[in-house]
Amino acid sequence: MLGMYVERLGRSWLENPFWKRSFLLESPADLERIRAARLNEVWIDTARGLAPPEPVAVAASPVPAAETQAVSVPVSTAAPTLSREEEMAHARRLLERTRQAVQTMFDEARMGKALSVGQAYGLVDDIAASVLRGGGVLLGLARLKTADNYTYMHSVAVCALMTALARELELAPEQVRSAGLAGLLHDIGKMAVPASILNKPGSLSDAEFSFVRTHPAAGHRMLLEVGEIDPVALDVCLHHHEKLDGSGNPMGLRGEEISLYARMGAICDVYDAITSNRPYKQGWCPAESLRRMAAWRGGHLDATLFAAFVKCLGIYPLGTLVRLQSERLAVVVGQAAGNTLTSPTVRVFFSIRAGTCILPSVIDLAAPGYQERIVSTESAAQWGLLDVDRYWAGDAGVA
Repeated sequence: MLGMYVERLGRSWLENPFWKRSFLLESPADLERIRAARLNEVWIDTARGLAPPEPVAVAASPVPAAETQAVSVPVSTAAPTLSREEEMAHARRLLERTRQAVQTMFDEARMGKALSVGQAYGLVDDIAASVLRGGGVLLGLARLKTADNYTYMHSVAVCALMTALARELELAPEQVRSAGLAGLLHDIGKMAVPASILNKPGSLSDAEFSFVRTHPAAGHRMLLEVGEIDPVALDVCLHHHEKLDGSGNPMGLRGEEISLYARMGAICDVYDAITSNRPYKQGWCPAESLRRMAAWRGGHLDATLFAAFVKCLGIYPLGTLVRLQSERLAVVVGQAAGNTLTSPTVRVFFSIRAGTCILPSVIDLAAPGYQERIVSTESAAQWGLLDVDRYWAGDAGVA
C-alpha cells in the first residue's frame, strides 16, 4: 500500500522493475509495477513508513526496525553456469541498467541533492555475481564506452575490476562488496567539475587541470554528507590518485600510508582509463596497457597487487588483438577453465599471408596437443582494422 517504505524486493536487482534498492512507495504507478512484477516477497521497513495491515501479503523483516539499515547481505559465492552467449547477453543488460542507475545517482549529486547510496549495493552484488560467473565478459564489455557516457561507465567498470581483484586476493565476501562499492563511487566528485571540462575534446589548461584534481576531495565531502557510508568508499574516493612514491594527490601519501583498497583503486582506475576511448585519445589495447602499467610498478602502483590484477585479467585480456605463429590475426575471446595466462581462447579472423579477412573460427590455445601459440600483440590501427571488438563482442557495440 502507498506510504510503505520498501527496503528490499524479493528478486535479483537486475530483474526488479526499479533501479533503486529501497524507496518510499508514494506513486500509484509504482504500486502497480510491483503488483505486475509478481514478486514472491517485499520487505517493508516499518520504522520509515506505514506498517502493512493484517493479514499481511508481504514478508515482514525478521530484524528490529531500528536495525534495518545495518542489515548486510554478503555477495554470494554460488553462481549458475551460463553459456558464453547467455553471459554476454546478461552482461549487456546489466551494464545498461547499471549505467542508467549510476547516471541518475550522479546527476542528482551534480544538482546538489543528497546522495542516496543504499541502492548501490544491489548494483555491486549483481556486478560481482556476473564477474564471478562470466570471468572477463563483463570486464571486457565495460571497457567499451562512448564519449557521452564515459564518466558513468568508468565508475561501473572500476566497480567490476575492484570486485575481480578483491576475489583474486581472496578477500572476504563483505570486503569484496566494500571494494565494489568503492569502485562505483570513487569518481562521484567529478560531479563538482563542469561538464565542459570533463568532456573537453582537447588538452586541459593548467587551471582546468587543477580543477579536475579537486574531484577526490569534493567526492569525499559528498560521501560524508550521506551519513552512514562504508569507510572503504570514503578512503578510495579520497585517495585513488595517490602514488607510492608520494607524487600523487591530494595528500602526497607514500607506500604503506596508502590503504590496500586505495592502492587497488589506483590500479583499476588507471587500467580502465587508459584502455577506454576518450574525446582526446584512443584507448590502448588491453595487453599493451598492462605492459605499460608494469613499468609503473613500485613508483606509482603496488607491484604485488598489480601481479594479482594481471592474474585475474590474464596477460591477454578479452579483446586483445594477437598475432599467431601461423601468421594469422586473432582476438582474445576468453580463458578456458584451468588455462595458463599465456594460452587464452581466441577467434581467428585474418590471414597475414593473404592480407585479407578469413572465415572466423574459435580455437583454444590451451587444448592438449595444440601447437599454435601467440607470438605478439598487435595494433588494430596498423593493420587498418577499425572494428576488432565486433569479433569478440558481437553486436554488443559500445556500452
